[in-house]
Amino acid sequence: MNAVIALAVSTVIFALRADDEGAATLRIPLVRRIAEPFEGRWALPGGAVPADEGLAAAAGRNLRETTGLAPSYLEQLYCFGDVDRSPTGRVVSIVYWALVRGDEAAAAVEGENVRWFPADELPELAFDHNRIVEYALWRVRTKMEYSRISAALLGETFTLSQLRGVHEAVLGRALDPANFRRQLGASVVATDERLTGTRHRPPRLYRFDSDIEIVDNGPLTRSTNTPGGRA
Repeated sequence: MNAVIALAVSTVIFALRADDEGAATLRIPLVRRIAEPFEGRWALPGGAVPADEGLAAAAGRNLRETTGLAPSYLEQLYCFGDVDRSPTGRVVSIVYWALVRGDEAAAAVEGENVRWFPADELPELAFDHNRIVEYALWRVRTKMEYSRISAALLGETFTLSQLRGVHEAVLGRALDPANFRRQLGASVVATDERLTGTRHRPPRLYRFDSDIEIVDNGPLTRSTNTPGGRA
């Protein structure tokens, strides 16, 4: 008799949020499980995939239902399917990762069963979710080095100092300002605007070159990777 294999989705959501000292730190929201297995333990937002729903659509819907978040950037991370990853039977999880701005993160549902945690300081999670977060952290930090995914953590315009601060918070290390600007190349474009409300000479605001995609999905179309077919 063939064993039944269940299909599920989970999502690792990254956002920059201030810690107790006001420094920006990379954080992820977790949900507390209210049923066995692993009742009471924290886990990634996720759930089973209905037979009539696409993977990205299921991931987006589950995020809205559990955290109130609706990320505009949602990318498939990996498929986790070890035989013994769930005590209830064989479960294959398609995992996504997402980036949200600080204002979006602030609007998320928080309470006894939904809480933001520093991405590098997680408790023991349900299932293999610690391993999943570890892989997601590696992915976001690797892509931060060569793509413009930091656009999903910023507003439409920003200063070079703000952009460097995002990279430093995600990578967990200080960056040389001059080298950082050279590495950006033509990916950022200067605007005619300057930051207001500063005590000194207002710094110039920049934007990302809109002709450059946030991430290269190869032959995959936007509709296959994002809920509702939006980038």
